Amino acid sequence: MPNSRPVPGHRARPLGWLGALLALYLAIPLGYFLLRFVTTEDSRGFGEPGLWDAARTSAVSAAISAAVVFVLGVPLGYWLAHARGPVQRVVGMLVQLPLALPPVMSGIVLIYLVGPYTWLGELFDGRLTESLAGVVIAQTFVAAPFLVIAARSAFAAVDPELDDIAATLGHRPLARFARVDLRIAAPAIRAGLLLTFLRAIGEYGATVLLAYHPYTLPVFTAVQFQSTGIPSTQAPTAVALATAAIVLLVAGFRLPRRWRSRMTKAASVPPPTHPPAVSPERVSFDLDTRVGDFHLRMAHQATSTRVAVLGASGAGKSMLLRALAGLLGPDVGTVRCGSDDLSRVPVERRRLGYVPQRHGLLPDRTAWQQATFGVRADAGVAAWWFETLRLQGLHGRLPDQLSGGQQQRVGLAAALSQTPRLVLLDEPFTALDAPVRQELVTELRRLQRRDALSTIVVTHDPQEAAMLADELVVVADGRIVQSGSVREVFDAPASPQVARLLGIENVLEGVADGGELVAGSVQVPVRTWLPAGTPVTWCVAPQDVLVGAAGVPATVVDVADVGTSVLVDVELDGGPYLRARCSTDAAAARLAPGAPVSVDFRPDSVTVWAQPDSAPVLTGRR
Repeated sequence: MPNSRPVPGHRARPLGWLGALLALYLAIPLGYFLLRFVTTEDSRGFGEPGLWDAARTSAVSAAISAAVVFVLGVPLGYWLAHARGPVQRVVGMLVQLPLALPPVMSGIVLIYLVGPYTWLGELFDGRLTESLAGVVIAQTFVAAPFLVIAARSAFAAVDPELDDIAATLGHRPLARFARVDLRIAAPAIRAGLLLTFLRAIGEYGATVLLAYHPYTLPVFTAVQFQSTGIPSTQAPTAVALATAAIVLLVAGFRLPRRWRSRMTKAASVPPPTHPPAVSPERVSFDLDTRVGDFHLRMAHQATSTRVAVLGASGAGKSMLLRALAGLLGPDVGTVRCGSDDLSRVPVERRRLGYVPQRHGLLPDRTAWQQATFGVRADAGVAAWWFETLRLQGLHGRLPDQLSGGQQQRVGLAAALSQTPRLVLLDEPFTALDAPVRQELVTELRRLQRRDALSTIVVTHDPQEAAMLADELVVVADGRIVQSGSVREVFDAPASPQVARLLGIENVLEGVADGGELVAGSVQVPVRTWLPAGTPVTWCVAPQDVLVGAAGVPATVVDVADVGTSVLVDVELDGGPYLRARCSTDAAAARLAPGAPVSVDFRPDSVTVWAQPDSAPVLTGRR
């Protein structure tokens, strides 16, 4: 069947016609002027005295004005993009006021500041008006908002995570501004600077009040029009159009694609050098800090060099990792790595690798430039990690030319090329497809074992946590709710909340009766003794639910073959629903919804908590 979907261009055609009307309106006056300019036999005004002096004055003053606005406006735009509060709002409004104020009135306002009879005017002996300085002052006032607004928007659009990455790679604040923020914002700032220059060179209203002499090109044109009419204004108008066209052409110039490709190719890659040996480091921390309304209060002393932090979204996992990295500042509490107290050490000097949830790659740098961007990065070590992480041949690719898995590998290589004492990984594989995620988890586990990497991995995936850690820290609402070895936590979750975070699906309610619990009319033997009638919450892992053995009668509700195992949902006679995970044998394959079965549990596989959760009584599953 032929594709009946409308062509995107057809849907957009009405919009195109509307846009064409405005383009036509802008083009027709220019076209008429050029036609008249080419065909007229009258004097066009090129011989008028003062024309080229006026053009020179406009060009020089506009260049000075644009330079002043650039030097002062870029920092102002950066501050406006990151500051918060009433002062920022007031300054932002003041920056935009010259756009709303008619230029003539801008000139009036400036006369009150720099006029010959003001304090400033007298200080400079009246040289701030009727001079090139007066032209620059007028042009700067009316043109500055174009660059400041463009810079503010560009800096606000820069992902703050990139600044964090640069900090963990050893770059100080000023270096991060120059090498990350300014570089990414450069295209928008360049456009704002172009608008600033063009607005300055075309300024008339404020200039004519503040500096009637020396003539700028707009003032000269107005004088010619008033004295001789249109014919003598053709030359200055043509000069202005030619200047604007040249500036726009230069600003829009781009290198040919093949030249740009050559420039982004990676530099020569040195022979791989095995990373120097780093002693495994254990972390301890005692943190108490707030971000907005969220209160993080966690204290822990790791017993392993491979730790996983497990919790739901919003539990404080990422905030914990940022606090350890130093990205929340020095006042969050105590952080120790090995025997060193890092609490007051700036983030750029902590020598910690940091891999965020997203890849955190700089958009305009190649994979090799990313890997060697760190202050302490060693090119030979970077080459070794490129080989180890199977990134050969990708050195010259930009981030948008890499797959998701390749981007994560490059981010990991950038962190490891500095030979960090500890690597902090903030859900680095969450956004990847399952096969790629599993491949990278396996790869990281291999590197942990082979190269003795000390890691703290933040995740909400219990299986990923078990793969990448020996020690598990479970967090919720900014607090640690349980910690211990992976086996201890999985075997004995401290609460129903922890059990759910561990992915245990059978979390149910019942009533204790000595050495048994009652769920509906079903009695389940347990190793926990509680007084009869005590309300409890209990859980049993699906793999510990034995289907087919003698035990509690049940009915199959659903059967799902998930490849490596069979999930069987059953309803106990007179009791709750349970999920069992069975092997893919013939008996499990023959089960069907509605079939009667028997279900049994080992007493030591059932975990029991007395209600409420604040007073848990834990099982005997040890």
